[in-house]
Amino acid sequence: MSSASKQKRNAKKAAKAASKTADAGVQKITAAVARTKLNVDLTCTGVLTSEPRSRDIKIESFTMSYFGNELIQNATIELNFNRRYGLIGANGSGKSTFLKAMADREVPIPEHIDVYLLREEAPPTNMTPLRYVVKSAEDEVARLEQQIEQLLGEDDGADNPLLDDLYERIESMDAATFESRAATLLHGLGFDKAFMAKNTEDLSGGWRMRVALAKALFVRPTLLLLDEPTNHLDLEACVWLEEYLKTYDRILVLVSHSQDFLNGVCTNTINLTHQRKLVYYGGNYDTYVKTRAENEVNQMKAYEKQQAEIEHIKKFIASAGTYANLVRQAKSKQKIIDKMEAEGLVQKVEPPPSYKFRFNETTKLPPPVLSFENVYFAYSGRMQDCLYRGINLGVDMDSRVALVGPNGAGKSTLLKLMMGEVDSTDGRVQRHSHLKLAKYSQHSNDQLNMSQTPIEYMRLKFPQMALDTDGWRRQLGRFGVSGARQTSPIGHLSDGIKSRIVFAEIALTNPSIILLDEPTNHLDIESIDSLADAINHYEGGVVLVSHDFRLIGQVAKNIWVCENGQVTEWKKSIEEYKETLRKNVKL
Repeated sequence: MSSASKQKRNAKKAAKAASKTADAGVQKITAAVARTKLNVDLTCTGVLTSEPRSRDIKIESFTMSYFGNELIQNATIELNFNRRYGLIGANGSGKSTFLKAMADREVPIPEHIDVYLLREEAPPTNMTPLRYVVKSAEDEVARLEQQIEQLLGEDDGADNPLLDDLYERIESMDAATFESRAATLLHGLGFDKAFMAKNTEDLSGGWRMRVALAKALFVRPTLLLLDEPTNHLDLEACVWLEEYLKTYDRILVLVSHSQDFLNGVCTNTINLTHQRKLVYYGGNYDTYVKTRAENEVNQMKAYEKQQAEIEHIKKFIASAGTYANLVRQAKSKQKIIDKMEAEGLVQKVEPPPSYKFRFNETTKLPPPVLSFENVYFAYSGRMQDCLYRGINLGVDMDSRVALVGPNGAGKSTLLKLMMGEVDSTDGRVQRHSHLKLAKYSQHSNDQLNMSQTPIEYMRLKFPQMALDTDGWRRQLGRFGVSGARQTSPIGHLSDGIKSRIVFAEIALTNPSIILLDEPTNHLDIESIDSLADAINHYEGGVVLVSHDFRLIGQVAKNIWVCENGQVTEWKKSIEEYKETLRKNVKL
């Protein structure tokens, strides 16, 4: 038997032994190191201390390592029913790995708590999205009914408080309304009648991810884990999802880079700090920022006061000399310091590592730099299929344009036309002879060689640059790729760190105009602020497609709405655009 199997067997034995000896309420289940076939490089330990039949979860002494790197150290997991938690932390800190660990039950979560992590698209099948969601609901009702039968078969099953919740869930799902409710969910996530009629095998990965999200929202698991759920959504669907999730009445743990989204949804915030701890705050993201700032001010005052007291005591001890009465006092003073250290000294506030994105200087080009003259475009090449009809627009080196509009309206297609990745069906796209374009897309991370280190990748990408290892370290460090990450295989890095590598690569191409297609999908909040600062200091033009309202508000001088084959300018603010979308939400 493998050591992993022995460890799992021992964990089960420990759990059974603990359940037999538990006192009046609190059952402790020690979770030994867990290694599954799916997570051979993940190690978790922890102790479940919440009551065995509780819908709340409390796990103490939790530690998690990935590829031998400790991501969470001796922390407490505390998730209460009817609360919605925003999980925040730097890129690479382990947020996604933590969600996976909970979903795979590497974390000792009680069996009666069902867990769902949105991490894979709905499979390609011959079922329509509507049928797929309805079948998932039917399967869930059957599972809940089977769980009720099992509980009733136990000695005290009829008195089990979990039964009320199970009956309530079955009643709230209401089989008679499956189709109408599933259709409402899919419509809110951007599906029209034509898309609902397609089989899932005919949908792209992004649309199948929406189907999987609709399934999760319909089933309403006790513990719902969402890792960047807005990444495949347009602004309209993001607003709908925000309105829907703010009423989620079970346990929600949400990872999102959008401060706006976190503010609208979350009742609590969990910060995975760079000290590898889970720190809890009441309230949404804005409340977290305010509370953390106040706590850090108070902590620094306490730290400085304690350090001054210790310094004063040490000076007295040093000056005591050999006089008997002073020596006795010095020993007494030393005991005060020893007691402080035994109880734990107040720690100095250590801010997380900071960095600034910067795009390189570029040569100014006189307008017109990039212009569309009566442009028509159809992927089929047939005028009757045109996505765009007779559009006229211009982008210069001082442009800061955000493209908004529903999915399928052609925002990414417009960037492809600008980039020259596709040609107009009719009309003309004119580019300055010295124009140099760079583009970041949702799939840019796929271009990276996962077996290379960031330094190796950049060195091979730019062989003409005579930089030594320290020089490449500085180039990557400007974008927050620092320390051991620079020499780790790219495949071992988080998606956020991979995105930063792509931005470092774009900067070195010295573009005149940068096209950004959903650049925030894998960035943490601090990185998004750094990106906004870099855009505002950049001397070239920027065209942005993003579902992050805050980023658009930070950088956009113009907002263009892509809809019904046209591109029109929105004259008001992005906040007013969001409010317009919110008024149209139907749950």
